[in-house]
Amino acid sequence: MSRGATGDPRSLSPALLQALLRAACRELSWGLPNVARELDQWRERARAIPDRTLRTDALDALRHKRTNTDGAAVFATLLTARNVEVLRLLAVYQALWDYLDSSVERHPTEANGRELHLALVEALEPDGRLSDYYRHHPWRDDGGYLVGLVQHCRHCCRQLPSYPAVRPTVVREAWRAQVQALNHLPARADRDGALAEWASSEFPTPQPAEWFEITAAASASLVILPLLALSGRTQLTDDDVERTRAAYWPWVTIATTMLDNYADQDEDEVSGNHNYFSHYSTAAVGVRRVSDAIDRATRNVMTLTHGERHLVIVASMIAMYLSKTSDRNAASIAERRQLARAAGPLVALLVPILRLWRLAYGVASR
Repeated sequence: MSRGATGDPRSLSPALLQALLRAACRELSWGLPNVARELDQWRERARAIPDRTLRTDALDALRHKRTNTDGAAVFATLLTARNVEVLRLLAVYQALWDYLDSSVERHPTEANGRELHLALVEALEPDGRLSDYYRHHPWRDDGGYLVGLVQHCRHCCRQLPSYPAVRPTVVREAWRAQVQALNHLPARADRDGALAEWASSEFPTPQPAEWFEITAAASASLVILPLLALSGRTQLTDDDVERTRAAYWPWVTIATTMLDNYADQDEDEVSGNHNYFSHYSTAAVGVRRVSDAIDRATRNVMTLTHGERHLVIVASMIAMYLSKTSDRNAASIAERRQLARAAGPLVALLVPILRLWRLAYGVASR
C-alpha cells in the first residue's frame, strides 16, 4: 500500500495512477470487446426463448443493464495476467444476476424470488443439483436459457485454479442474495418487516449498520465478484479470501448499493420500486451516512494486496453513480460533491470523465 504526500492512502500516487492506466487500457482493449462477444452469444440464445415474456425479460436485462456487466468484468483487472475464463465468469454471472432481478420484478412473490435466486447459488456449485427455478413463476419455457447461464458459470469455475479456496465464501454470499426475494415484495409494510426480520436472523450479533443498510449490502454481488476474480490466481490462501471478504463487507456493498438507489430516487418514486436510500429519515442524513460508508470502503480496499487495483474498481463504480446527469439541481450538485469528497481524489478525477462518456454513449440516465 502506497501513500501520497498527504498521508492518505487514496491520494493520487504514481502507483494509483499506474493502476488506473493499466486497468483502463486492459478494459478498453481486451475486457469490453470480449464481454461484448460473450453477451452477443447470450443475446442470440435469449432471442430464441420460446416464451415471449421470458424472452422480453432476458433481452431487456442484457440491453438495459449492460453497464452492470461491464462493471463486473472490470474485476478481472485484479489479476496481473489476462484470464479469459475469469472474464467470462464475471460477465455471465452478472448477466444471470440481472436476468433474475428482472424475472422477480415480473412476479414479485417471496416463493418465486427464493426459487429463482437458487440459480445464483447453484451457478457457484460446479457439482451440485439443478433446481426447478421457475417452479413458482407464471412463465416457464425459456428454452434452457437460465440453466445455460448456470452451467456456463459452473464450467468457468471448474477452470480456475483457486476456485476451491473461494467456493465456501462465495456460496454463502450467494445464499444471502436471496434477500432479493424480499426486496421486491409489493406491500411496503410486508417488505420492510420481512427485511428487518431477515437482517436480525442472518446477523444476530450487533452490526455497524442499520438493518436496511445490511439488507441493501446483501442484495449486491460485491463480495462475490472480487473473489471470483482472485480465484484465477494459482495460489490463494484462506487468509487472502477472508481479508478480501472483510474489506468489501459491508462498506463497499453498502456504499455502491446506496449510491445506485440514490441515483434512481426519482425513477423509483414514479415506478413504485423499492429504494433503499428512502429509508433514511432525511436526504442529509442519508448523504452523511453514505459518505461515511464510501470513506470506509475506499480506505478498506487499500489495505489489500494490490490495493490500488481494488481502489480503481471501487472508485470507478462510485464515480459511475455520481456521474448520472438526470438531476442537476443545486441541492443534488451539493450532495454529489459531498459524496465525491468522501471517496478521495480519484473519484473527483473520474466523475467528469464518466459524465462525458455517458453523454457520448447515450447512457446519461442509467
